[in-house]
Amino acid sequence: MQLHCIQKKLFVASLPYICTVQSKNMSNSQISIHEMLKDTPSMNESDSAIHSGTEDSRVYKPSNSLALKNYSVLSSPKIAVDSSLVRVGASKIDSIKSWSISTYKCTRQIMFEKLGKSQRTVDSELEAQIEQLRETQRKYLSILRLTRAFSSHFHHIVSTQHSLAEAFADLAQKSPELQEEFTCNSEAQRNLTKNGELLLNALNFFMSSINTLCNKTIDDTLITIRQYETARIEFDAYRMDLESTKPELLQNQFSEDVEKKFVRHRKLYEKLRGDVSVKMQFLDENRIKVMHKQLVLLHNAIAAYFSGNAIVLENTLKQFNIKLKAPNSSTGSWIEQF
Repeated sequence: MQLHCIQKKLFVASLPYICTVQSKNMSNSQISIHEMLKDTPSMNESDSAIHSGTEDSRVYKPSNSLALKNYSVLSSPKIAVDSSLVRVGASKIDSIKSWSISTYKCTRQIMFEKLGKSQRTVDSELEAQIEQLRETQRKYLSILRLTRAFSSHFHHIVSTQHSLAEAFADLAQKSPELQEEFTCNSEAQRNLTKNGELLLNALNFFMSSINTLCNKTIDDTLITIRQYETARIEFDAYRMDLESTKPELLQNQFSEDVEKKFVRHRKLYEKLRGDVSVKMQFLDENRIKVMHKQLVLLHNAIAAYFSGNAIVLENTLKQFNIKLKAPNSSTGSWIEQF
C-alpha cells in the first residue's frame, strides 16, 4: 500500500516535465512540415505539368503525337440478313395461311352437307363405280385372308406327313419282319409330301398375285379417288362462297378473288374426275385378266392334288411358270456350293 502511494507521488511530480517535452516535439514537427512545404511548387503553375514526388522534381509534358480514337464516330454494328431466308419464311407463312383457309372451308362444307345446309356435286354413275370398287377390294381381301389360313393349315399337314414318312422309313430298317409294310407307308407319305409342296407353291403364287392386286393396283386407283373427293369438297366450298356473295359486291376485289379460286378448283375437280374414270377402266380390265388366271390356277392345282394326279399338278405349275421346289430339298454343304 505504501509502495502504491509512492508511485503515485512520483507520477504527479513528473507531469510538468512530460508536458514540456511533448510541446517541444510538436513544435519541431511543425517546423519540419513547413520546411517541406517550401520545396513544393505553387498551384499557379501550368496544369499540363506532371510533378514527381521526389526532391528533384522533373516536369513531364504529355506528347501530342499520340493519335486518340474518336469513339463517337464508330458506326454501330449491322446485322446482315439474307433475302433468300426472308423469302423462304414468307412463302412458308403463305402456304400455312392458304392451308388453314382451305381446311376451314372444307370442314365447313362437310358439316353443312351432313346437316343438309349445302348441296354437294354428285356424279351418280362414277360414285356407283367407286363404291363397287371398294366392295370388290373388301371381298378380295377376305379371299386372301382365307387362302392364307388354308395355306398355313395345309403347311402343317405337309410337315406332319414328312415327319411320318421319316418315322416309317426308320422303322422299316429296324423291323425286318414288317419292313415291306413300313416301306410302303413311307413311300405313300413321301408322295403326298411331294404333291403337297407343289400345291403350297401354287397357293403362294395365288396369294402373292391377289395381294399385289388388292394392296398395290387397287390402292393406286383409290389414292386418285381420294384426291378426287377432296377436290370435289373444295370445289363445292368455293362454289358456296361464290353463291353466297351479295350481288352488290360482285365487282369487289374480294369477289373477284373468290371467283378465280372457284374456277381453279372447278378445273382441278374436272381433271381428277377424268383421271378416275380412265384409271378405273384400266383397273377393271387388268383385274379381270389377273383373276381369271389365278382362279384357273387354284382350281386345277387343288383338283389335281386331291385326285392324286401328280402329273397334272406338275403340268399346271409349269403352265403358269411357277418355279418348282424339289420336295424335302435342303441346302448342301459349303463344299458342294463351290
